[in-house]
Amino acid sequence: MPTETPPTSTTAERIAEVALEILEGEGPDAVTMRRVAQAVGITPMAIYHHFPNRDAMLQAITDAEFENLRALIETRKKQSTAHPKSRLVQLMAGYLDYALQRPRVFDYVFSRPRPGARQFPDDFRARRSPTLNLVADGVAEAMQAGKLKKDDCWEVALELWALIHGYVALYRAGRFHLSEEDFRALCERSIRRLLHGIQS
Repeated sequence: MPTETPPTSTTAERIAEVALEILEGEGPDAVTMRRVAQAVGITPMAIYHHFPNRDAMLQAITDAEFENLRALIETRKKQSTAHPKSRLVQLMAGYLDYALQRPRVFDYVFSRPRPGARQFPDDFRARRSPTLNLVADGVAEAMQAGKLKKDDCWEVALELWALIHGYVALYRAGRFHLSEEDFRALCERSIRRLLHGIQS
């Protein structure tokens, strides 16, 4: 029988880790307070010292994963050349990295209705998205440098995001007979085509 563990940040972190493992392995429907508590080694009641409900637990995971995605995008940005359009290609490659590395978490974060999900346009224009902010800033930079036509940077950022998201959804559905490397190359060509079409 699991024993009560006093509330600590370490326990909360372990709860989040286990919930994330279940989410990635089996999808969000498999994540329950009881199951996570059992896997952590605490009683079902003890888990409520750290998270008031399942939605709060999943929100904590989502917030942490958005930070992981932001870090991947930032890493790609640092690897890019000084050319604004090449930087945008690399930014979107960071998004693709995450989608292929954490497919079930990606599905939960981006492809399913969930409480607290950011909505276009208000949340994004208010810069509440740590990830799309980077893309919108990259688009604005390319426009200011005269490399892209002047337009709404948030709508263009959303267009880039939707393009890659659509490719990922089709790839996950088995609609491509391509290796991951070839799929990535296809996505990059598509981004470059889109950027070429709206270049200044």
